[in-house]
Amino acid sequence: MTAGYFDSPWPGEDGGPARLAAARHPEPALGGDLRCTTRRTLMSTMTVLGAPGDVFLLTHDALRSTVGLPTTARLERIDPVTLAPLARSPRLPGGPMWPGGIAVHGNGDLYAIYGRWAHRLDRDCRVKAARQLPINQPHNSFVILPDGMIVTKNLSDKRPALLSVLDPETLGIVAQLECPEPSIARLSASGAHIYVVGTRTIMRCGWDGHRLIWDGWRHDYVGDTQQSYGWDVVIALGHAWFMDNGHHRYRTSMIGRGVRATANRLIRVSLSNCRDANAIEISGLPGGSITNPPLIDAERRIAIGFDSANRVMRGWRIGADGALEALWARTGLGCASHMILLPGAGQVVTNDYDGREVVVLIDITTGATLARVRIGGVTQGVVFPSTGWSNDIYWCSMRRVARIFAD
Repeated sequence: MTAGYFDSPWPGEDGGPARLAAARHPEPALGGDLRCTTRRTLMSTMTVLGAPGDVFLLTHDALRSTVGLPTTARLERIDPVTLAPLARSPRLPGGPMWPGGIAVHGNGDLYAIYGRWAHRLDRDCRVKAARQLPINQPHNSFVILPDGMIVTKNLSDKRPALLSVLDPETLGIVAQLECPEPSIARLSASGAHIYVVGTRTIMRCGWDGHRLIWDGWRHDYVGDTQQSYGWDVVIALGHAWFMDNGHHRYRTSMIGRGVRATANRLIRVSLSNCRDANAIEISGLPGGSITNPPLIDAERRIAIGFDSANRVMRGWRIGADGALEALWARTGLGCASHMILLPGAGQVVTNDYDGREVVVLIDITTGATLARVRIGGVTQGVVFPSTGWSNDIYWCSMRRVARIFAD
């Protein structure tokens, strides 16, 4: 269990605030022939799990944002097998559009942050509290701290980002802290430490129960390079891990959508010494780009990074000091989404794209493909999957949600 979150196998995005994306009990045993059930939706963002059998899905609209109109989100409790809605919230006001996030809190309620609004809902998706956030920009989800407080921030590429701490009972703002620069990436946390990937530096603040305080841990990952900003950071093995060149032109896929002429990189920064850091090119190809975090298998000490724009994925062995040794490389694999690690089996659930969405199971040690299943849809997924309750996973891909299971 991750403190602050409900005790379920997957209570929040990426499985928890450190973004380890690792399946807990029950861990799916996938392999052989994979099958899927799909349901068309609006913009599916993520699924999370609550009490046994409960699966929650967050969707939102997007077309209104193209003409400057405010958008809304919706939370559903869905049937774990058929994916049909069992309970549905009203349209939740959001305003400016960006995929938000949901989590099941330790108190059993669900929290959704989408656009500039925060909502608290019960199991049947009925609104218990709502709060409009002070900055008229989208807030890209949140983390829950061990004392139950909720920390969110606006997504900003020009003005400094603002961290806000919300009381879980009322959603009132109890503390705020301005970042020294803009920030695109979602927050990560380990204990009461919050990690912020800014547009050129990664930084850390702590929560003392009353206020947020920068602790001096800060690393300039851009430096004198031509790289663009980093995305979400994974906290594992005493290091922070993330990838850069996050600026892209995604429409229906990430393929060929990089903006910078440089290759994208996997970056490591020691949590105990921010000067102990390194960056390694993933594909070495120009125009490299991503929109999501790497994957770290702490037990096997393996890191996976990818270049979505050039369809390359690589695995490295992580040394005792955090140094990376090449393990395997795959070309022609269109990975762009958040992933799931099946730690017991040593497998990774990721995606591929050839004009239609494919979910792929790979061996983390060799990079070999073990199974594939086509879920359809013309968009390449870049959002959040989760494990399920019955030897299955759920995959969100913009216009649909799918249940993947072994035949």
